[in-house]
Amino acid sequence: MPATLRHPGTVLTDHVFPVPLDHDRPDGELIEVYAREVVAAGREREELPWLLFLQGGPGSGSPRPVGQADWLAAALRHYRVLLLDQRGTGRSTPANRQSLAARGTPPRQAEYLAHFRADAIVRDAEVVRERLLGRDGRWSTLGQSFGGFCTLAYLSRAPHALREAFVTGGLPGLRVSADDVYRAAYPRVAAKNAAHYTRYPQDVEAVRRIAAHLAEHEVRLPDGSPLTVERFQYLGMLLGQGSGSHVLHYLLEGAWIRGASGPELSDAFLAGVYGQVSLAANPLFAVLHEAAYAQRSVSTRGTGWAAQRLRGEFPAFDAERALRSGEPVLFSGEMIYPWMFGLDPALEPLAEAAHLLAERGDWPDLYDTERLAANEVPVYAAVYHDDMYVDRDHSLATARSVPHVRTWVTSAWEHDALRVSRGTVLERLIGMARGEV
Repeated sequence: MPATLRHPGTVLTDHVFPVPLDHDRPDGELIEVYAREVVAAGREREELPWLLFLQGGPGSGSPRPVGQADWLAAALRHYRVLLLDQRGTGRSTPANRQSLAARGTPPRQAEYLAHFRADAIVRDAEVVRERLLGRDGRWSTLGQSFGGFCTLAYLSRAPHALREAFVTGGLPGLRVSADDVYRAAYPRVAAKNAAHYTRYPQDVEAVRRIAAHLAEHEVRLPDGSPLTVERFQYLGMLLGQGSGSHVLHYLLEGAWIRGASGPELSDAFLAGVYGQVSLAANPLFAVLHEAAYAQRSVSTRGTGWAAQRLRGEFPAFDAERALRSGEPVLFSGEMIYPWMFGLDPALEPLAEAAHLLAERGDWPDLYDTERLAANEVPVYAAVYHDDMYVDRDHSLATARSVPHVRTWVTSAWEHDALRVSRGTVLERLIGMARGEV
């Protein structure tokens, strides 16, 4: 019997499902995917429709709810929710430096990791759906960020399984390459930097001072790994979140302490930086981030570390140049760079496998544009006007090319609105689906 426990206002039930590592070889190796069923207390026996939550990422486990937190309260008014730990994450069979060491050589690790993209996640979801709802059962989906990418892959592969789909900040470009993604992303990140420095003009000099110090001194984070200027710039990941600019400012204002030999970066600051730049908790984000954009019909030469290759087209992100010229040092955004695998202890053992994945050119297509052009599943999508992580224009182009996609474009929220809006964003989409908005 599945394990069940009670939280304030909710009943949680554990589910574990064996699935093929390679769904095209169902008799081959099996892995496990874990999912947590959540229902409002007192409604356990009701025949509620199911809502599958597809987490952002890639590489992040599903939320660990305490009661009806965040968007969950809105969802539980209408659905029985399934929080899926996508393969490789959370309580599903893990994929990290520790587990992958058993795979042996980097080529074997890379071959294994190639089975952890959105297309495989969707096929896992289909195994789960048939086990819980039966072959003819249908459910709704809620895809946040990368979960929206999974949603479009789901509509491409098994639209018959979906009653409706909700997407928040995650309508992907259907035929855009990794180069297209990052060529559009760098200007958005630059705009977020400009907005931050307008809000906190004192941070211009604060960031320059820290960057200059890192350029001249060896600084170590709490895990012993080096904090370089480029790694410091990765704090720009915060700028795409609703409160991220403020979090960044408060981190910067506590950067310095007077030690025995003069000013030095404080332990508290370094601990805060470590919490933002370490990928120990979700290494798949680094390993598979660019692979999320790789499709054979778009490019057969691999992603080739697109963010790194294209960075030279945007010299404003060159910290050394900025320090020489007196310009503001810009933070980077949701970019993964090959040097990260030489600095982060959680990534270093995966460096060779990651390079092989970056060079891989035979990725299957994630999206079936012909099937999507005939889509009949209602899709309700929140598109954030100033989204730093997912390009608004790519999202709207997809919405125009896929029938029955209805968008709500808003500048009132940032990319993390599903989590921080206390259900407002999800209620809006559900209202659209019900004809109330």
